[in-house]
Amino acid sequence: MKKYEVYKNIRKRAMIMGLPISLFALMVTAIIGSLLFIIFSFSVMVIIGVFLFNAILYIVLTHVTKNPSLWQLKKVFPKTISNKRQNQLDYEDY
Repeated sequence: MKKYEVYKNIRKRAMIMGLPISLFALMVTAIIGSLLFIIFSFSVMVIIGVFLFNAILYIVLTHVTKNPSLWQLKKVFPKTISNKRQNQLDYEDY
């Protein structure tokens, strides 16, 4: 008899094939585009190239999903914390 686990992580994001919904939509769009590309250009090299492109895209998207720090280019916290105004205008002089 098959056992089912209780889904306790209700606050986690929905995942399809290991990808969040937005990245899964990107993957499906790439697959549909590659199918259109294959339909309109019959060639063995094109079919192999499109297959490799989709496989590499899936691997990259799952890698980015597992390591979200790769997207983060900006540091979370500033180097210094100050109450000083950031702009060069002096409002006190007027």
